[in-house]
Amino acid sequence: MGSLAVNSKKHKVCIVGSGNWGTTIAKVVAENTHQHGDIFEPEVQMWVFEEEYQIPKDSKHASTELASKPQKLTELINTLHENVKYLPDIPLPKNIIANPDLASAVHDATILVFNLPHQFIGRICDQLKGKIVPYARGISCIKGLEVSDKGCQLFSDSIGAKLGIYCGALSGANIATEVAQEKFSETTVAYEPPSMDSQHPTPSGTPGGSPHGSHLDLTQLDGQIQRPARGSQKQRLMALPAEYPPLSHTNMTKLFHRPYFHVHLINDVAGVSLGGALKNIVALAAGFVDGLGWGDNAKAAVMRVGIVEEVKFGKAFFGDSVRTATFTEESCGVADLITSCSGGRNFRCAKMAVKEGKGIGEIEARELNGQKLQGTSTAYEVHEFLRKEGKEGEFPLFTAVWRILEGEKKPEDIPDMINVEARKAGERG
Repeated sequence: MGSLAVNSKKHKVCIVGSGNWGTTIAKVVAENTHQHGDIFEPEVQMWVFEEEYQIPKDSKHASTELASKPQKLTELINTLHENVKYLPDIPLPKNIIANPDLASAVHDATILVFNLPHQFIGRICDQLKGKIVPYARGISCIKGLEVSDKGCQLFSDSIGAKLGIYCGALSGANIATEVAQEKFSETTVAYEPPSMDSQHPTPSGTPGGSPHGSHLDLTQLDGQIQRPARGSQKQRLMALPAEYPPLSHTNMTKLFHRPYFHVHLINDVAGVSLGGALKNIVALAAGFVDGLGWGDNAKAAVMRVGIVEEVKFGKAFFGDSVRTATFTEESCGVADLITSCSGGRNFRCAKMAVKEGKGIGEIEARELNGQKLQGTSTAYEVHEFLRKEGKEGEFPLFTAVWRILEGEKKPEDIPDMINVEARKAGERG
């Protein structure tokens, strides 16, 4: 039977990552931990990869003593309450503590929010082994896929498998600066409370919860993840101690929902993760055709094919858990695709590359202040996975983007490369 005792402990939250999106999520979470002090410890640790940064001359902080020479980024964040490098001019809550020591940042944290470039997540997880509480729960905000000899894996699954914890996902139509400026937006959080954490999962119809309720089999309280990563072994989970408030859909909503940042909780972790990863490939294609000056019709055509291939990819390789509605109805699906193909960094850099006749890597280095495009790395990883599966031809847009990045084709060739039905008709001819 579930415990009826009053919860004697509160959840401690750590944000693993501090780029523009990581800092933005830290701001959202810190506002909520302060507001919901009955559930969460107010202080939010944010792990920062330490580097020295010179405050620019046009900064509002240029007249301060801190601008006299390069300073450690953590000291700047903790003193100015602003991430002057990655999220300038956005005031941060004072309960955010920037910490360059990863082990110290995650110490005793029961909720880990991962928000860093996906190429670093493997190394970070290796460093976290043995440093986190065994009953921690995670949320991945990382938009990408991990491809290895074992196949294609979601980062939420990869994190869970490497650390032995359950990990959900957050993704949506969320341009970081707009969220940080508190302009209205929505996001999708996928979190299916492990059955051993509570015998009272979120009931159907709970405000902010899944419209389909929780579909956990409460008889299977054997300490195993309900859905293992594709190609991986089931992981043993340690139950969240009863002293902590349950991490139900209601409480996870309280962690992320703000008046300007609306959250919808669902159970489809794979769909949310895939929507956030694959849309970056589509955004590159949209940027290519927009850079050619082909107009909105061409961009809409690319987006239509893109959403079709996203759904097809999910059903083909994660069909046991993916819902089509996640791509067509949620912020993490069609809404994120629209935003990313209108003003996201992958779209903008691809557009500039075509207009200026330069390589996208050169544009990335010039425009992103040391950060990396997710679309290019995801395009290569997805293509490698599809090649091994022998299915490149079934995903013509994903394949077209890879061929353009490789220099095999030009953006002008996109219509012919994605015109699969016309080619089939010609073959039947």
